Order: sequence, then C-alpha cells, then structure tokens
Amino acid sequence: MSSISLNNLSKTFPDGTRAVQEISLEITNGEFLVLVGPSGCGKSTLLRLIAGLDEPTNGSIKIGGKEASSLPPKDRDLALVFQNYALFPNLSVYENLAFGLKARKLPKDTIREKVIPVAQRLGLQELLHRKPDELSGGQKQRVALGRLLARNPSIHLLDEPLSNLDANLRTSMRHELAQLHEEHQKTTLFVTHDQVEAMTLGQRLCVMNHGKIIQIGNPAEIYDLPQHRFVAEFFGSPPINLLKGEIQNEPNLASFTNGPIKFALPTQFTPPSGPIELGIRPEDWKIETQDSAPALEATLERIENLGDARVLHFTAVNCKIRVKSEQREFQLGQSYFLLPNWARAHWFDPQSGNRLLG
Repeated sequence: MSSISLNNLSKTFPDGTRAVQEISLEITNGEFLVLVGPSGCGKSTLLRLIAGLDEPTNGSIKIGGKEASSLPPKDRDLALVFQNYALFPNLSVYENLAFGLKARKLPKDTIREKVIPVAQRLGLQELLHRKPDELSGGQKQRVALGRLLARNPSIHLLDEPLSNLDANLRTSMRHELAQLHEEHQKTTLFVTHDQVEAMTLGQRLCVMNHGKIIQIGNPAEIYDLPQHRFVAEFFGSPPINLLKGEIQNEPNLASFTNGPIKFALPTQFTPPSGPIELGIRPEDWKIETQDSAPALEATLERIENLGDARVLHFTAVNCKIRVKSEQREFQLGQSYFLLPNWARAHWFDPQSGNRLLG
C-alpha cells in the first residue's frame, strides 16, 4: 500500500517563514493528486517533506499506514522528478536511467531488463549513449521521468517537471504522463502553478495559498464550485469577472447593484440582503445586440482573437467586463447588452472570500 496521510503538518524555516501550516491531507493508493497554487504557496515544500528532503516542524507523515516522518528518503519507496531534471552530467542516458537500480546493487542483467523497455517507451533507445549536455530540454525531461519509471517505486513525486518545456512539448508530455499513470497506477503527487496542467492531469486538485489548503476537489468541483474567491480567480482563462456590490430585496424582486449597475435576479434566487461579491466567468455571459431587460449595456473596447473564440473587453459605466464568445461578428465601439447566466453565477463574502449560496 502506498497511501499517504498528512496530519497537522507544518514547516517553519529558521528565518521564520511559515511555508506549510497545519496541513492535513489523505492521498489514496494509486491516486494522481495535483498540488497547485502560485509561486511561494508551499506546494514544493510540502512535496519535499513527503520525500524526506526536509524535516517537518510539527505534525506527522504516514506512508502505507506507517509513520514515516523520521525515515530517510531511501526508505520511503518513492522517487522525485525535479524541475531542473537533476541528471548526472558525466553519465550517459543509460547510466542515468540505471542509477537508482545500480544504487540498490541489482545485477547488471536485471538493470538492463528494466531500463531498456522504459527507454523504448519514452523514445530514448537511440540516445542511450549520449550525455545530458547533448540532449534537448524535452529529451532531458524524458530521461528524468525514465529514471523514475525504471525504479518504479510505490510513490511518484514530480515537482514542476514540465515548466522548462515549450508549449507543444508540454502538451505532449502531459499526455505521456497521463498514459503512464494509467498503465502503472502508482500514487502520484504532481506540483505545478499551471492551471491547465492541474485540470488536465489531476484526479483531484489540492489548491494551496500561503502555506494552507484552500480547497480539495476534482477538476469539475474546483472550476464549477470554487469554495473561495482565490480559487475562482486562480482557475479560468481569461480570469473570472468579480463585481463587488450588494443585494437589495424588495417585494417580489431581488437585485444586485454595483453603483449605477443593477441586475434584477431570477425569482428563485433568494440571497441575503447586504454586501456581496458576484463572480461571472467570461464564458457565462449572453450577448445581445438589442436591449432586453434586465441586460447590462456595455461598450466593446477591445477584441482578442483566439481563433476558435473571441475574448471581448467591455466597459459598462465604471466597470470592466471580459466575455468569451464563439461568435465572430463584433464591432469595436458598438454597444451590446450583456446578461449573466445566473445558474452559473458565483457569490462570495466580500470580507472572508468564502463562497455563499451553495
């Protein structure tokens, strides 16, 4: 069993930086979990704690139900792929792939039986004699990944492994990683600050900020039901539109107001009166060319052509609104009428940032 259990795990560095704060997390056997968040949020520190490269200040780490906080890395049955590949420059590709197996004093024939299939799987069989400085970035990344697969321990840890690759290589390597996990079903923790990597790879996402877990869920839950304003802002491109305002409840009518902007709300919607923050993702607006109450009149000021869609930048009174649409025919400077898809609206407490209303 290679489940991982973290209980009130914390890490404070000598300078007082609280990199990880009282994190409790259960990772099931064979799960692909993505630790995602902005730079400096503590995700790489958390990975290093699990790997045994850093010692926790407080809390416990259990691997397979057994306490592992004091175990050295070599006794945790895991391997780590770093952002900078961490290949041995004086060793050939074959020797790099075989390094972990050789360190365990396996026979040469056994090592070869494990290394060659991995090299073939990753398209490295023609490069086995080369040194790392003779490889491209993508090839180096495949060697780093192959070194992990040759050992194939119970737990795979990957720290921003794709961040040095170009866009096309990142896409192909994401596909490769997903396929490899499907084949091997090893417990995998993948660290990234890239929302696309997180959404496309993770069975579950653990969203972190300031050393704390903000939300855990599958990609659909994270995107469709963000439990905090930070999560709603972090995921989505273009970013979510956030409007601070207040709810006014009148007989048979509730409305959201933001200065001169006023939206009548659906009759089935019964929010509490008072300050609130409304979030509408760019793809969740309906665009009309004629006034249709209770739509919002807005002027189109900029168009970004993405090929398959347009990102439209509107101004409504003192408010900037981003809309994503597959429609093609838009005119700069023209007025349009915008209506939110209220079924997909997000409501947040303006003070705490916590989600309201489900």
